[in-house]
Amino acid sequence: MLTLLFDGIAYGMLLFVLALGLAVTMGLMNFINLAHGAFAMAGGYVLILLMQRAGWPFLACLPAAFFITAAAGALLERTIYRPMYGKPHLDQVLFSIGLTFMAVAAVDFLVGSSQQNVQLPEWLRQRFEFGSGAWVLGMGAYRLFIIATCLTLALGLQAVLSRTRFGSRLRAAVDDPRVAAGLGIPVNRIFLLTFAVGSGLAGLGGALGADILGLDPTFPLKFMVYFLIVCAVGGTSSITGPLAAALLLGIADVMGKYYLPKLGAFIVYVLMIAILLWRPQGLFSREGKR
Repeated sequence: MLTLLFDGIAYGMLLFVLALGLAVTMGLMNFINLAHGAFAMAGGYVLILLMQRAGWPFLACLPAAFFITAAAGALLERTIYRPMYGKPHLDQVLFSIGLTFMAVAAVDFLVGSSQQNVQLPEWLRQRFEFGSGAWVLGMGAYRLFIIATCLTLALGLQAVLSRTRFGSRLRAAVDDPRVAAGLGIPVNRIFLLTFAVGSGLAGLGGALGADILGLDPTFPLKFMVYFLIVCAVGGTSSITGPLAAALLLGIADVMGKYYLPKLGAFIVYVLMIAILLWRPQGLFSREGKR
């Protein structure tokens, strides 16, 4: 029981980092980027290529996955995403879904369709057990590493958005770009940096999740729904909402697949529907608090 709870928390934290960039672009930039999973897939393949072909250590590949996907996100934001900011949400959805299918086809052509395997360092393959009987707690070192990393990212990003000058400028740019620009706030530069950071977080999540979730060209299509569920259930007006939603869904998914293997995946969708019927704007949205 405790082991399942621990695995569910680790899985939820991983979902949180994977969906965090989408929550940032949807909640703070009001842009629906369903190609977010393609950036996560890119981060996973950066990790694989650097480890297998360049011989980089695992820990060095994680920041590389972040910065490379962030740079790709910045380039794409400047060239093809920026003209879509003022478009209707349906246009944004169709545009980003098209990019997703293009990314899937490109990776399948360049790398192949086979599942990629990650060779973790020996110290991350260890396992610890505490207690006995039904209350034994088994903790894998890699899942502990994921929880610690994701929690650090959540706290850091929350501090940046709520306590720094950049966070206040970003909120002003989202609320009224014209007034913000008139006050001297570089709106385009702020959106560029925000989109790049969101893409980099997706890449980091894809690199962290390559061993647990698996990595192949269909990755964005398999997990797109989970990213959307985290954002819809948690709301996108704060970091707390997606974090709580990801933990809830991660625990429900792991518990459901263990106790009800034939209905495990179905439980997540039932939970999502129940929460959205109760709070249509999400668990921690501003509208839900009124």
